[in-house]
Amino acid sequence: MTNSRTAEVDAASMRIIDVYEENDWSSDTHLVQEFAALKTLLAQLTTAINRDKVESDLANKDELRDEKLRALYHLLNGLLYHPDEATKKAAQTVDKVFEKYGVAIAEENYSTESAMIESLLNDLAAEDLQTSIAALSGCAELIAALKTAQSDFETERVGYEQSKAQESTQQSAYKLKSEVLKQLNDRIIVYLRAMVQVDEPKYGELSRTLAVIINENNEVVKRRAKKAAEKPDSV
Repeated sequence: MTNSRTAEVDAASMRIIDVYEENDWSSDTHLVQEFAALKTLLAQLTTAINRDKVESDLANKDELRDEKLRALYHLLNGLLYHPDEATKKAAQTVDKVFEKYGVAIAEENYSTESAMIESLLNDLAAEDLQTSIAALSGCAELIAALKTAQSDFETERVGYEQSKAQESTQQSAYKLKSEVLKQLNDRIIVYLRAMVQVDEPKYGELSRTLAVIINENNEVVKRRAKKAAEKPDSV
């Protein structure tokens, strides 16, 4: 079904190729060529899916470091009004460093935000700030969490940059899904239906097994569509 998700098409196609490769089809050069084309498209689709996943994972890592940055901001902002004078003074000392950057850096592009967070962390690591940081409950822990989140983001970013470098020469996962479906539905399945009529002993098992795989995928799609249709509209 054309409304199958990209990952579903990818998984079903892998199973179809596995079944095909269980037997030797070298005597049917046309079928070999059609499956070779499917394998090429599937490899491209898998790569595109992985590329999309890397970008999604990077966005999640960015949101996590933004969350830690905002948490540190709110902690310091609250402690600026602490009734204990010593705590208030410590908060003012640390906040003076933080406010040079501000929570607004979370809205910057990836490169700028990374540079500013690294600079902020470097400033917060200054020896003369450690006493003030230690006096603020939770402050050291949030700084450590921000440092970890920043490190995780930069690690993820390596894969992201590699994917972006290839993006101009690669098709989107959505477009490739359509091409894989066309190869399966309009060429391989159509061909097998015809050949079953000509030579059922040779093509019957492969055709039936592929039908099972495709039907299983389509049932998942139908159940999802039915569930969505039954879901009440949001008020």
